Amino acid sequence: MTATANAAGVAEPPLPPPQRRRDLRARRGRRASETIVEAALFAAAFVSVLTTAAIVYILVSESVVFFRHVPILDFLTDTQWTPLFDDAHFGIMVLLSGTLTSSAVALAIAIPLGTVIAIYLSEFASYRVRETAKPLLEMLGGVPTIVYGYFALLFVTPLLQKAMPWLPGFNLLSAGIVMGIMIIPYVSSISEDAMRAVPMALREGSYALGATKYQTATRVVVPAAFSGIASAYILGISRAVGETMILATAAGMQPNLTFNPLEPAATITAFIVQVALGDLPHGSIGYQTIFAAGLTLLVLTLFFNVVGHWLRKRFREAY
Repeated sequence: MTATANAAGVAEPPLPPPQRRRDLRARRGRRASETIVEAALFAAAFVSVLTTAAIVYILVSESVVFFRHVPILDFLTDTQWTPLFDDAHFGIMVLLSGTLTSSAVALAIAIPLGTVIAIYLSEFASYRVRETAKPLLEMLGGVPTIVYGYFALLFVTPLLQKAMPWLPGFNLLSAGIVMGIMIIPYVSSISEDAMRAVPMALREGSYALGATKYQTATRVVVPAAFSGIASAYILGISRAVGETMILATAAGMQPNLTFNPLEPAATITAFIVQVALGDLPHGSIGYQTIFAAGLTLLVLTLFFNVVGHWLRKRFREAY
């Protein structure tokens, strides 16, 4: 095959043979498909980031309007929360106390039980038991939260009142207990996955040194998997802090500054639901409180996630 000359008199390379042309088309097709896939993945990641940024922007911009009418110092230090009354008070500590108390009760149930279940499924259960129990356990996470709320109100609370007759019908204790039961699958599933990811060589080395199965599980596997277990705990905390319907149904939605789980109280999420479903006009100071409360909840969740990231980083470096 001879070279040809173009209009300018410059010699052009010979045309490629048919096989080479097919290879070039195949390479171009692969590059085009890879470019499309990369663009789709970037768009998906960008949508996630954009959604988070939009949520933060809405909360901050609307909260700025709220804090023009309510000093931030009063918002943080006032001990009353009556934004819908004529004598309005905006002490977020009232809602924060209910949120933290109910979350503490839930985590006191979910973290120990979830961790014990994860250790059993990972280290002691047979393959058949694990493959049967884990899906059944994870089904608890698929139950609608309103069902959990009525379960707390109509079953757990009367059960607790048999032991504590003075317990009111609406209380943080029953709501927190049921919320802890709901969170158990999140803690146990992620913790069990983290433990199963621990190399078998660590277990075999422990057995070679004379350790029992229990000692290996608690002194070798759990510390080695603690970065993943900490992630499970943080997910459980975030789930407890953000829960709505169980608390709205069983805790009473009464703004009460208390850290006593035997009393009724309101939480941040329950108040947001109460106002969002009400008849307050959009743009009123009472309506703007939901954005200030939402921003507080976002900061609280961010704090727990930062702590969890620090714990994961620390224990990953240690092990």
